[in-house]
Amino acid sequence: MSGASAGVDVVGVICGPTAAGKSAVASWLATQMPTTIVAADSRQIYRRFDIGTAKPSAAERERIEHHGIDIVEPTQRYSAAAWAEEADGWIADARDRGVAPIVVGGTGLYIRALFDGIFEEPALDERARAALAKQLEGLSVDELRRWVERLDPARAHLGRTQLLRSIEVAVLTGHRISDLHRELARRPRWRPRYLLVDPGAVLADRIATRIDDMFDSGWPDEVTELMRTVPDDAPAWKATGYDAVRRFVGGELTRAAAGEEILVGTRQYAKRQRTWFRHQLPGDSVTHLDPTDAGWERAAFRWVDELHLTSRRSA
Repeated sequence: MSGASAGVDVVGVICGPTAAGKSAVASWLATQMPTTIVAADSRQIYRRFDIGTAKPSAAERERIEHHGIDIVEPTQRYSAAAWAEEADGWIADARDRGVAPIVVGGTGLYIRALFDGIFEEPALDERARAALAKQLEGLSVDELRRWVERLDPARAHLGRTQLLRSIEVAVLTGHRISDLHRELARRPRWRPRYLLVDPGAVLADRIATRIDDMFDSGWPDEVTELMRTVPDDAPAWKATGYDAVRRFVGGELTRAAAGEEILVGTRQYAKRQRTWFRHQLPGDSVTHLDPTDAGWERAAFRWVDELHLTSRRSA
C-alpha cells in the first residue's frame, strides 16, 4: 500500500486478523486519551447483525465514540469507496474537535480505499451481469485469468472474485477497472501509521473461544429474529458464520457441526487477512504488537508517540 507525500496528515490504524484483539487495544488507548474509533469492518456496517460480527457493546459505544457501525440496512449494498468517503469525513471532524481518530479493523479493502484512494465502480445491468455470470461459472481460475490477461492484464494476478469482477466491468462497460482506478480514484489526504495486532499461534484458540462465546451470548436467538424480517439474499448474511447459524436454527446442523464449520471458515478468513497485511502494508509504517505479551500497553504507547512524532514531521 502506497504512502502519501509529506504534508498529508498522519492517522493511526490498528489492524490485524479477526479475533486478534484490535478492539481491546483501541479501547484501552481510548481510556488514555480523547479518541474517536473509526471501524473498518465490512460486516459491522449492517444494523442488527451484532453478535456474529463482534460489534462493541452498547456500553462500550456509549463510553467511546465510534463511527462505521450500524450505518446501512442488511439489504443494502455498500462499497469500500462509499465507506472511505464517509471515513474521510469522520476523521476530519475528529481532528477539527481536537480528538485523535484511530481507524480500527481488519477489512483490508476499506483501509486501502481510505489511504490509497479508490473509485465507486460503475453500476452494471443486472440482467446482463447474470447472463455473463452463467457463462463464466464453470470456468477455472486459470481460464478466468486468461480472459483477464486479454481484457485487463494489470489484474490478471488476482483471485477468482476479482477476476470475475474485472471481466464483468470490461465486458459490460467497455472500460478496464485498472484504468478506472487510475483515472477516477479519490485523492487521499491521510497518511497511515499502522499498529498490526497479532497474537501469533494462539489466534486459532482465540477464534474458537470467541465462537463459543457468541453462541452462549445469544447468536442463534439473534439469527432467529433476523430471519423473520431480513430476506435470504440480503448482503448482510454473507458475514462469516451466519449461514451456518441459520442452518443450526433451522435444524440442519447441530451446534457442534455449526461451530466447527464457522471455526474452519473463520480461520481461513484470518489466514487471508494475515496474507493481505503482510503483502500490502509498507514495512516502514508498521509497528507489530502481540497483545498477549507482558507490557503490550507500553508498546502501544510507543506507537502513539511515533504517531505524534511522524505527524509533527509531516506538518
